[in-house]
Amino acid sequence: MEHPEIVIPLLIGFLLDALIGDPQWLPHPIRIFGKAIAIGELRLNNGKKKRFRGAILSISLLLFTYFFFFILFEFLASFSILFLLVSSLFVFYGLANHSLIRESWKVINVLNKSGVEAARKQLSFIVGRDTAGLNRNQIRTAVLETLAENLSDGVIAPMFYYALAGVPGMMAYKMANTLDSMIGYKNQRYREFGFFAAKTDDVLNFIPARLTALFMVVVVFSYRGVVFCFKFGNKHSSPNAGYPEAALAGILNCRFGGPNSYQGKLVNKPFIGDVPRKLTNKDVVKSCMINFLTSVLALGALVAIYWI
Repeated sequence: MEHPEIVIPLLIGFLLDALIGDPQWLPHPIRIFGKAIAIGELRLNNGKKKRFRGAILSISLLLFTYFFFFILFEFLASFSILFLLVSSLFVFYGLANHSLIRESWKVINVLNKSGVEAARKQLSFIVGRDTAGLNRNQIRTAVLETLAENLSDGVIAPMFYYALAGVPGMMAYKMANTLDSMIGYKNQRYREFGFFAAKTDDVLNFIPARLTALFMVVVVFSYRGVVFCFKFGNKHSSPNAGYPEAALAGILNCRFGGPNSYQGKLVNKPFIGDVPRKLTNKDVVKSCMINFLTSVLALGALVAIYWI
């Protein structure tokens, strides 16, 4: 096997994520990233030059994360077994498809068993939109959009940066993604301070988002998914999220997007897709299978690249 130091941790980490996901009892570096960002934001998001202060925070945390893991794995390189074990652990930490599918299904299960009101509350844990007024179809729509968008952020992009720069690259990407999820909002508090974090996340996800859409349509051989990517991929307010969402809308022949409320403000997003049909549990099952198969395809592609 060529490059076992890359391939073995990738396979073990992927398998661990598929089997156990992110147990709440297990310490996770993303929680540490979040605490560091919260402390930095509290101290720096004030006064003048907020955009500059936010950029300093983002750059500092990104550089610290990359070089911390770079130095750690340079040290571990002398201990081959330990290097593989620790690398596998952090690849596992860097992937999130099990958790994404599990949390999405929680919403659907609650919707089926406990009704709309309970499902709205459960949905609020995984989406940024206001959920209080959503009906059953809107709840399923939000779940499917989340499955598509976060397949890129939570699986394909981390694997992409692992392939480029190992665990340091993967963890630096996870820091960038966490920064965007915490301070990358376009509201009064974060519009200036989180500007750099949001733009950095956009740049880093440019290629992975399009690869995600490509892999999605390939695993189910969906010509309509390809057409939708070209027709609707650039309609989303995000320069990246629209592509995997368009791919899934094409595969399912449905429609995403449209008006939604965020922090009490109505946002009229363009529609992604042509058919405003009612979504069903079967659509969610199919989407979860697509997520898993897309992840497996990306894994296979990376293993093949490093096997040659």
